[in-house]
Amino acid sequence: MRPSLDQMLSELISAPSMSSVSPAFDTGNRLVSERLAGWLEDLGFEVKLQAVEGKDKFNVIATLGRGNGGLVLSGHTDTVPYDEDRWNTDPFQLTEKDGRLYGLGTCDMKAFLGIAIEAASRYRSEDLAEPIIILGTADEESSMAGGKALVAEHSLRARCAIIGEPTRLRPVHLHKGIYMEGVRLKGRSGHSSDPSLGNNALDGMHRVLGELLAFRDQMSRDHHNAAFHVPNPTLNLGHIHGGDNPNRICPEAEVHYDLRTLPEQDMDATRQTLQGRVREVLKDSGLEIEFLPLFDGVGGLDTPEEAAIVQAVTELTGREPEAVAFSTEGPFLQELGIDTVIIGPGDIAQAHQPDEFLDTHTIQPTLDLVDGLIQRFCVKKDTPA
Repeated sequence: MRPSLDQMLSELISAPSMSSVSPAFDTGNRLVSERLAGWLEDLGFEVKLQAVEGKDKFNVIATLGRGNGGLVLSGHTDTVPYDEDRWNTDPFQLTEKDGRLYGLGTCDMKAFLGIAIEAASRYRSEDLAEPIIILGTADEESSMAGGKALVAEHSLRARCAIIGEPTRLRPVHLHKGIYMEGVRLKGRSGHSSDPSLGNNALDGMHRVLGELLAFRDQMSRDHHNAAFHVPNPTLNLGHIHGGDNPNRICPEAEVHYDLRTLPEQDMDATRQTLQGRVREVLKDSGLEIEFLPLFDGVGGLDTPEEAAIVQAVTELTGREPEAVAFSTEGPFLQELGIDTVIIGPGDIAQAHQPDEFLDTHTIQPTLDLVDGLIQRFCVKKDTPA
């Protein structure tokens, strides 16, 4: 017997699946993946657990029906870590209160996976002209390893997809790309009374910061997309550290930044240009330069408004497609030739913070949306609605 939607959501929330760049917080996603796989197999889906990274990292790829094309209903199975002392409910227990479902992953984005299974559960393989594919990915919140594995192994073929990230059920067809990088400078320590005794890495970092800010200003002049609330690329200086004592010449300094590109920008070319400028500004400094790939990035999403999935979601919701600044796994699906729209229940403002919640009144409209897309893209025309 398939569990109810409430039971599925409860079991998904109760299974820790945190991903983090810090191993101390990373739990893997085996429990969530196995629960999804079991439910989907019981519904007649052909299920593949794709090992991704480490012994407890899996993508779930579940297919109902055969044929070309098909609709992907995608969500990531992992969550971010949590602040244990700031939650008012147990983050691993689904708690309903005042029309909200509280729990780690309710909004971002385990609930969508349960909703997708619930919507698909009424269909059988013989009802379908094109397959329904339910995809649960690993490590979206940290390395994007799940999305990268799909591309590396060509694991997915379909006509179109939605990713159920929290957008308040507003269709998103554009988002920015992102990568995170560090610059580490190594000089030579010495007594601060005589600068010639060493080579101060902080002096060099002053030049680096100036060049990063100049590059940011140039990007803002050269690139503009009015579809975005912040219409230019952004570069955020997020961390800096150097030295250990005022009376010692600083031997090492490091800065970290994140850079968000517009969809039309080539991320690799942007990275190479910036690195070249940093090297140039330090060419006579005598300092060692090391670029640290903190997150090698994901490109921007740009699904044309005339794409069938964009048109369908626009018609079913009555809302025009939008652009957002956050990034998703959409570009990996796009790289596989799958037109992709980001749309799901919940609000990004509730994600990644204590007392994460999903409004219960968004569940039925999401079920209706997913069912409408299955009817449009997968169901045989002579199958009763």
